[in-house]
Amino acid sequence: MSRRSGKGRAAGSRGQVRIIGGSHRGHRLQFVDHGGDLRPSSDRMRETLFNWLQFDLPGMRVLDLFAGSGVLGAEALSRGARQAVLVEKKRDRCADLKQQLLPLFGDSLRVECADALGWMTPAHGPFDLVFIDPPYDLGLVEPACQALEAQALLADTAWIYVESRRQGIVPAVPSHWQLHREKSTGDIHARLFVRQAP
Repeated sequence: MSRRSGKGRAAGSRGQVRIIGGSHRGHRLQFVDHGGDLRPSSDRMRETLFNWLQFDLPGMRVLDLFAGSGVLGAEALSRGARQAVLVEKKRDRCADLKQQLLPLFGDSLRVECADALGWMTPAHGPFDLVFIDPPYDLGLVEPACQALEAQALLADTAWIYVESRRQGIVPAVPSHWQLHREKSTGDIHARLFVRQAP
């Protein structure tokens, strides 16, 4: 990663990711990774995920807790979700998400610049679909899953998508989340759960 900077700020690695389905198929999103923790979901994994969800996605209210490049929320809206809320901690990424995604999706998309765990309160819910795809080594999956339940942010039969590192301990989820599908590829272990009302 380049360390040369402009105006005193370290430049990050530059990349792009494309929306692969729906009304904005082929649209490319640009991103800059200043901290080395940005890892957009691959085209192949997103294609798999949205194939799993294709019959349920239209009209859903979606939450992407660790938005990063924003591609999961953008993909959901492109394929018919009603609304997507993207939560991202880093201010420069929030500004970038707003600049690139609001012209595409308008009022259907909201970007919240906040720490994901601190942002979760009952006032924001409920959601029909939640993406939990944080940086792998920060131990955020389990507390995020617990907070979704504790803060009543999930619809009764919500879908929850969880990505974690393929090698190592699989993060625990609440016992009434039923595993619907899972797939491992490269360093990724992806699981899709459906919530059963406790």
